[in-house]
Amino acid sequence: MSLSWSFAIDRGGTFTDVIATGSDGRQRVLKLLSENPRHYPDAALAAIGRVLAEDGGTVASVRMGTTVATNALLERKGEPTALVTTAGFADALRIGIQARPEIFARHIILPDLLHTAVAEVDERVSASGEVLRPLDFDGARAALGALRAQGYESLAILLMHGWAFSAHERQLAELAHDLGFTQVSASHEVAPLIKLVSRGDTTVADAYLSPVLRRYVERVAAGLAAGTDLHFMQSNGGLTAASAFRGKDAILSGPAGGVVGMVAAAAPHGADRLIGFDMGGTSTDVSHYAGHYELAEESLVAGVRVRAPMMQIHTVAAGGGSICRFDGLRFRVGPQSAGADPGPACYRNAGPLTVTDCNLLLGRIVPDLFPAVFGPGGDQPLDLAAARARAAEIADAVAASGAARPTIEQVAAGFVAIAVENMAAAIRKI
Repeated sequence: MSLSWSFAIDRGGTFTDVIATGSDGRQRVLKLLSENPRHYPDAALAAIGRVLAEDGGTVASVRMGTTVATNALLERKGEPTALVTTAGFADALRIGIQARPEIFARHIILPDLLHTAVAEVDERVSASGEVLRPLDFDGARAALGALRAQGYESLAILLMHGWAFSAHERQLAELAHDLGFTQVSASHEVAPLIKLVSRGDTTVADAYLSPVLRRYVERVAAGLAAGTDLHFMQSNGGLTAASAFRGKDAILSGPAGGVVGMVAAAAPHGADRLIGFDMGGTSTDVSHYAGHYELAEESLVAGVRVRAPMMQIHTVAAGGGSICRFDGLRFRVGPQSAGADPGPACYRNAGPLTVTDCNLLLGRIVPDLFPAVFGPGGDQPLDLAAARARAAEIADAVAASGAARPTIEQVAAGFVAIAVENMAAAIRKI
């Protein structure tokens, strides 16, 4: 019987963890930087290739959870997206649902919208399906053509009552494809549910994230043999075929896998009341389990309201790779992440100061015990001197602002305190 391997892969923003199980019962565990362009184009494929090269055999299946969509949303690095909607409703998503999380706050800071352009089209259908104004097809062509001329390739379509009466949305989708839009998300397909704002937010999120996700899925699929069984974890904790994996269902792909794994790991010990804490490179995800998986039909992730079934997971932009900086007045941690490339300063690639560097400076990470995965052969330990140099730059900036110059340890402790508070707040929230 020929040897075959089943791969379980967690592709995070900084590290990719792989467990390969052979048909003969053997098991391999690998940890690679998610991005290391000098040595491999993709960490998941590099890990699969390493196992096959060292142990032989073929790939039976690949199951993957990924934070590609999560990190793109947290860091606002999705595809530039335009929105087309019914005339008179261009500001509907900016107005939102008028929720006031901090009821007594006098200065309201609204989250950034994912779409950066809006086009209105003349059309209107009543709640009962009566066409009050037919779609102005020529006007729509001109409006969408103008968006394409501005360079937009991703389009979200949101029309009044389009969830129930989709003819106008379908016409716009066909027109958009004809004009060359490579990603077209129509609300009647993405989130066929009543309520314009949450349906629109979900549709825009799908258009914003799907191209990023599709590029990654295609890259992985291209590196595997044709017909390989490739499935991805969805935000609801279930698996789906690679061809059906889309942005709105991928926001909590990696974290959802963590919840499923937490429950499976605790089951043999008889524990069924759990708090999950998953600190990654870009984000920290916390979850709650009390005997059953908790699913939400509508979730708020990084300021974006999404109507799609997903695990109840609270995500904050504080991870090991979160960039630590001084903005002239105060210390800031995240939401930007150093990722895997360049990674934290101590990863020997001229990266910025991060939470990982601060923990290293405080002695909480011991270089000799940290996985050495930074050189071509994985043989270079963490660089303490590089972390100290970056922290010294922060100390100099503080002194230049007129404040007393802190020590390297005070800089590190200050940033860690901020990151810890963000994480603790996430646990308190759930």
